[in-house]
Amino acid sequence: MSCTVVIPTIGRESLRVTLHALLAGLSGGRGHAPHEIVVVDDRPAPGAPLPLPSAPAEGGPEIRVLRSGGRGPAAARNAGWHAATTEWVAFLDDDVVPEPGWAAMLAADLADLPPKVGGSQGRVTVPLPWDRRPTDWERNTAALGGADWITADMAYRRAVLAGLGGFDERFRRAYREDADLALRAMDAGHRLVAGERRLTHPVRPAGFWASVKAQAGNADDVLMRRVHGPSWRIRAGEGRGLLRRHLLTTAAGALAAVAPVALRGRRGAAAALAAGGVWGALTARFAYERIRPGPRTPGEVTAMAVTSAVIPPAAVWHRARGLAAHRGARPWAGPRVVLFDRDDTLIRDVPYNGDPARVEPMPGARRALDRLRRHGARIGVVSNQSGVAKGRITADDVRRVNARVERLLGRVDVWEFCPHDGGDACGCRKPRPGLIERAAERLGVAPSDCAVIGDIGGDVEAAAAAGARGILVPTGRTRAAEIARAAETAPTLLAAVDLVLGGRRRR
Repeated sequence: MSCTVVIPTIGRESLRVTLHALLAGLSGGRGHAPHEIVVVDDRPAPGAPLPLPSAPAEGGPEIRVLRSGGRGPAAARNAGWHAATTEWVAFLDDDVVPEPGWAAMLAADLADLPPKVGGSQGRVTVPLPWDRRPTDWERNTAALGGADWITADMAYRRAVLAGLGGFDERFRRAYREDADLALRAMDAGHRLVAGERRLTHPVRPAGFWASVKAQAGNADDVLMRRVHGPSWRIRAGEGRGLLRRHLLTTAAGALAAVAPVALRGRRGAAAALAAGGVWGALTARFAYERIRPGPRTPGEVTAMAVTSAVIPPAAVWHRARGLAAHRGARPWAGPRVVLFDRDDTLIRDVPYNGDPARVEPMPGARRALDRLRRHGARIGVVSNQSGVAKGRITADDVRRVNARVERLLGRVDVWEFCPHDGGDACGCRKPRPGLIERAAERLGVAPSDCAVIGDIGGDVEAAAAAGARGILVPTGRTRAAEIARAAETAPTLLAAVDLVLGGRRRR
């Protein structure tokens, strides 16, 4: 059994505690050390140094740090397992505390599992106060102890992750991405089992509005329903939820507010009074249900009373947001990767441009890239820049122009450019495949999993040479022969993106 441990993080101090507990029993070569620990830094930009151990444990595994660019825990975990080379990948959160001997118990849990078993879950304990009743936030966190297949401690065969396309990166927050992966694994015929290893999940401090912010998960629930059908809650071991009651509460509150204006007179006052009574009764019931099992301190009672009035409209708002964002969602097939040519595809071509001020986006470029981002796609740019070899611009000029492109068009996951001229016989200058192969490797996918969109024949020829899908978006400088040879063409950048997202092919 060989295993890599992957820990996504946003730089919380709790990471140090997690790593210390994980490494505690491995010093001097004792225990069953994992092959490697991969820490994935998911902060949008580099910040303070991560709270890593000051020195590696003697005889312990190497700790490798990767960056995933702030795209959320699903994308961070994907970056981690793509970098792994072992049969198994075990995922931990950055705020858990593995018990002594956890690594040895992980090895025992995974040893000799039959091929039909695709995943193994650890046992999670959430410590609650012994001298008082738990707060609402503490009770919600305690539910993790009985949750199925959560990535606080979950190991999967790497081959299973690869076959499923990994975690669905449309889940941008830590909420449903683990349940989604588990359901897809079971749908594919893999068994998931419970192991004997244990860890604790302390309750993190939470602010006054934590329960309101948590309502953002209602948007993720829409995606779960779109992908797994209306019975997904039962299959994932989830309760029914309170959305219907929140919807009624919100409607009653809205009617109470607008009835005096919409109806006027006695009818408006009566309608407002009746609707206000319904809103008050439902809100009071919700607050009582949250206050009754808690410590009932003045601070907790105040927080429950206030947030119980705010949660219903927040839940409804996020549900509506999810319906809009995921209206055309399809089952996850792994992150789409779309690589673009730069000049005359994303920005106007200015020959040998080294001046960021002269960058001008092509029509529809921002909309096209944002559409891909909403669908969880990874975006790269592959560009020939022979001006470097000619001495007309420098590599730093290219990078400054690229940085300006990102400021105008949004984040690009990977940039690759060829600094060579046509006679340099390099492997990266399009129509050779090197740029596409390098970009795909950096994103952890095969070139065949990429689509390449460009404006000249060299772009689609490079795609074909790499085994990728090429789509030509002709401009005024595209030759008729190039258009005739292209396997796929699209009249606009947006139309090309629609081809990628729809999977259709078009001449």
